[in-house]
Amino acid sequence: MELRRDVFQAIADPTRRQIIEMLAASDMNMRSVADHFDMSRQAVALHMKVLEACGMLTITRSGREKHCTIIPAKLSEVHAWTEQFRSFWTAKLASLRQLVENGATELPAATVPQPGLHKKRKK
Repeated sequence: MELRRDVFQAIADPTRRQIIEMLAASDMNMRSVADHFDMSRQAVALHMKVLEACGMLTITRSGREKHCTIIPAKLSEVHAWTEQFRSFWTAKLASLRQLVENGATELPAATVPQPGLHKKRKK
């Protein structure tokens, strides 16, 4: 099985997001991370391998222990992608506020979202 190296695929899983949150607070060994979940250590290790494969996590061996460190810079891809939507919605909400303050009773047709106008992501 080939592991995907896409940061969006990595953060799509709630377990991996929880691992990222835990490691953002403090580096931990793999055993400590696994102890926080109600699943096998092997299952947690697989989640961590996905994070490592996409460059969000490093795992280093020190004797018998494996230490995990998060690499938060990889999340900048997620931030950049979501930032465009923050700008979009900020503008839309400002327009809506202006309409409400001016007493508009109907939204102009141009402000109604049109389905299918989003761009598809390149693979």
